[in-house]
Amino acid sequence: MNSDIKVMIVDDHDMVRVGLRTYISLEPGLEVVGEACNGQEAFEKLNQELFTNLPDVVLMDLTMPVLDGIAATKLICAKFPQIRVIMLTSFLEEAKVVEAVESGAISYMLKTVSSDQLIHAIQSAYRGMPVMNSEVSLALTRGIRQRSVVPEEDGLTSREKEVLLLIAEGKSNKEISEDLFISIKTVKTHVSNLLMKCELYDRTQLAIYAHRKGWARQAGVSDT
Repeated sequence: MNSDIKVMIVDDHDMVRVGLRTYISLEPGLEVVGEACNGQEAFEKLNQELFTNLPDVVLMDLTMPVLDGIAATKLICAKFPQIRVIMLTSFLEEAKVVEAVESGAISYMLKTVSSDQLIHAIQSAYRGMPVMNSEVSLALTRGIRQRSVVPEEDGLTSREKEVLLLIAEGKSNKEISEDLFISIKTVKTHVSNLLMKCELYDRTQLAIYAHRKGWARQAGVSDT
């Protein structure tokens, strides 16, 4: 059985797709299974491939005609939550970084990254781990701080809120377990409940949620 990580490339520039396909094809354990020139085409192709040969990771350009990367990521993450989307772009606008992560992108990468860094991001995304360099993390933090905090009912227990705050500080499940004197299994349960209640996809989005609520004490999105 083929255990390669399946990758889809979405970019409106032919040469970018060719370059990415070349880099990825040279890496053992990775396989390019699809390409698209805009978000709409990507979403339509994923629907055609339903239950057959879906990618594990999608490399998504930010600015494209017809349907941009943020809108496409929202659609893909809503219908195919098992697919990890990496936003791969030339732009480092703070608001766009926040929007990309909120839309469901697990990582935000600049096209200036090396091929090794990109391969690492793909492999990490496959394992459900976000990767953002310090420059992107700083843009994310600044973008969050610029957002106005909108009061709303959170519906979280006091323990869930404690776990959320520690996630926002960048702490792992093991560290949260030690800080709160609870088992790692219990921490995982709280994290699952938080994702469900907040209607979010991953820990990075939970950290953003805590910041937007004005609860987090420090920026907590790490590079690992």
